[in-house]
Amino acid sequence: MATDVAEQAGPAGGTTSAVVTTELAVTGMTCGTCAARIQRRLGRLPGVEASVNYASGRARVTHPPEQDPAELVAAVTALGFGATPAAPLVPPGSASVPAPRSAPEDGPRPAPPAVAAEAPDPELSVLRHRALVCLALTIPVIAVSMNPAWQFRYWQWFCLVLAAPVVIWGGWRFHSAAARHLRHLSATMDTLVSVGTLAAFGWSLWTLFFGGAGLGGMRHGIYLIPQPDQFDGSRTIYLETAAAITTAALLGRWIERRGRRRALGVSAALMAPPAAEARVVVADRELPVPVDRVQPGDRVAVAAGETFPVDGRVVEGRSSIDAGAMTGESTPVDVEPGAEVLAGTRNEIARVVVETTRAAGDTQWARMARRVQSAQEGKTAIQRLADRVSTWFVPVVMLVALFTLLFWGVSGEGWGFAVAAGMAVLVVACPCALGLATPTALAVATGRGAQLGILLRGPEVLESTRRVDTIVLDKTGTVTTGRMTLRVLTTTGGVGRDEVLARAGALEARLEHPVARAIAAAARDAVPVALGRADVADVAALDGLGVTGTVDGVRVLAGRRRLFDEHGVAVPADMDAALDDAARRGATTVLLAWSDGADPDGALRTRAVLAVADTVREGSADAVAEMRSRGLRPVLLTGDNPAAAQAVAAEVGIDPRDVVAEVLPTEKADEVRRLQEGGATVAMVGDGVNDAAALAQSDLGVAMGTGTAMAIEAGDVTLVRDDLRAVPDALRLARRTLSTIRGNLFWAFAYNVAALPLAVSGLLNPMIAGVTMALSSVFVVGNSLRLRRFRP
Repeated sequence: MATDVAEQAGPAGGTTSAVVTTELAVTGMTCGTCAARIQRRLGRLPGVEASVNYASGRARVTHPPEQDPAELVAAVTALGFGATPAAPLVPPGSASVPAPRSAPEDGPRPAPPAVAAEAPDPELSVLRHRALVCLALTIPVIAVSMNPAWQFRYWQWFCLVLAAPVVIWGGWRFHSAAARHLRHLSATMDTLVSVGTLAAFGWSLWTLFFGGAGLGGMRHGIYLIPQPDQFDGSRTIYLETAAAITTAALLGRWIERRGRRRALGVSAALMAPPAAEARVVVADRELPVPVDRVQPGDRVAVAAGETFPVDGRVVEGRSSIDAGAMTGESTPVDVEPGAEVLAGTRNEIARVVVETTRAAGDTQWARMARRVQSAQEGKTAIQRLADRVSTWFVPVVMLVALFTLLFWGVSGEGWGFAVAAGMAVLVVACPCALGLATPTALAVATGRGAQLGILLRGPEVLESTRRVDTIVLDKTGTVTTGRMTLRVLTTTGGVGRDEVLARAGALEARLEHPVARAIAAAARDAVPVALGRADVADVAALDGLGVTGTVDGVRVLAGRRRLFDEHGVAVPADMDAALDDAARRGATTVLLAWSDGADPDGALRTRAVLAVADTVREGSADAVAEMRSRGLRPVLLTGDNPAAAQAVAAEVGIDPRDVVAEVLPTEKADEVRRLQEGGATVAMVGDGVNDAAALAQSDLGVAMGTGTAMAIEAGDVTLVRDDLRAVPDALRLARRTLSTIRGNLFWAFAYNVAALPLAVSGLLNPMIAGVTMALSSVFVVGNSLRLRRFRP
């Protein structure tokens, strides 16, 4: 058993005490009522908070460290369920135990273990076997019972022989569970099925052995509505009803479990570690090491066709990687030394060596998996209401069924009719669909979202997305790449672009300033040969205003207008105009001058203006257009100057009136609050530490997954890929999921609300009730699985 220890913050922000999270694998749950009862019972323990997921069969319990997990298990078993401590589906992020770094003995290294295929589900196989056997036995019983023309002499005894194993052997799981819960004075869906089928079977046995139903030549048909008979029901048998209810319940449980397994399949695949082993490079050897023992700073070799086991930075080799597992994008990405790679992505072309930057428990893959699991454990407000209703639902149904039985029994319609009506009430009211409504939809949505690089913190987020009407976008690192690039190059007459880049690039390559790096990068792309051959000397940075030096014997000066004024270098009118135009666009400008001839002391003449600016991300304009088309108001928020902000806004299509510039990091949350006070429901999209407060203040925080850990933790939604187009996709997925959950709950409630009065009124055949009860669960699972077809 693994536990996750965390600190609990006190009211003043200080740490008060540690808490431990323990996961329990719970068996015996058959509906949402079971999960609600277990969660309520665990929550009564001192200092304990619990979340029970019916779909996954897990209970996540937060409790004081001194509390023995055995007490948690005892609390669950006291209710008649099974429970055992289990390792978390996703290990908590923590430091790993250092692995020894010695070379192995000579001999063949063991190959990394292959990813195991999905383990078979024994319970699913048992359900399938029993359901199909019972179906084969039930069909002849129903066929003969429905058609008087097929009812040969003593046909009823033939039906008894076929129905008895269905009710007893096929329905044993319902009967044993009902008896187990009865010992603990509780009732579940199994209680309703068990009592209903045993009542039908018991009544049939009584009429066969002690009434007139066992006589040769007895005939009766089947009706959608139970029919009173002149013999007070003593010649009415419900063998077909008992068999059909049992078979329908088994088939429904089988289809439901298979659907839940499919629903959880994508997220379960995500939660599995991307690799069990890594090959750590020590000297000239590669040591196979369990991935959870790889430490930051270790160098890991990854061959072509293998999955990166950890997050890291390429230090040797060049290749192309498939990042689809992490970002949902199918386009391969080229990597070289210095490039960042993520665990779970696939190396496509050649061997590379990666220096680990995070331990296995802290990789982005592990964080994604924990976020998915956390999201699946939560509940929407409407689901919490459904849980409270379902807690009292079964006992109330038992009382209503008893009332129905007594009412029709003493009203003169006959006890046979009364038994049929009471059975219909029991069977039609099973609340299993209520318990599946939220967890199955969440499981499918979070799994599909993870495939697309969209991670939801929990179901509460879904309710927030419905009200959002304003999206505040941080500029740097969100709308833009956060990297300076050369945007415009303007030259004087007779000076070539390549000549400018060769001289400017050779000089700026010696500096680490972002503007210098942008110019040097542009030169490497345009004139790599000339740049490599350049003879550079006497390079000197000039008080943050620029740089000077000689390139191939020619004196070169690059920097701001103020630097040129201080050095007495004239700036022609056309260069002045280029400077003004770049300033209006919010770009950073660099003037370039060099002397005539090879005389280093010759007069400097201005040759070019280079405008450098942050680059708008590919897809940002499309994302803004999509937001507008959906009635959302995009607002640009930045600490940059107004000119730069307005230039970016114009490029992506944001209204100039919706640009807020020169905002200090501490003021971003205040701007979000101002919008909220004006009546807006705000979603904030950001990626940096300076965005964390605004993300927390907003109604919906959306963090770019390539941003800081603080921003990611403050966000309600995390976008793994750095593409703003994922924001409207995330909102669409969240809203679609919420709509699916609401639809599931509506139809689950509507089914019970509509069918229960019919059953009480004696207008519903118990067999039909059993079939529709099973179909309601199948409908909920099938409706949830439609989310797998969500497309961005």
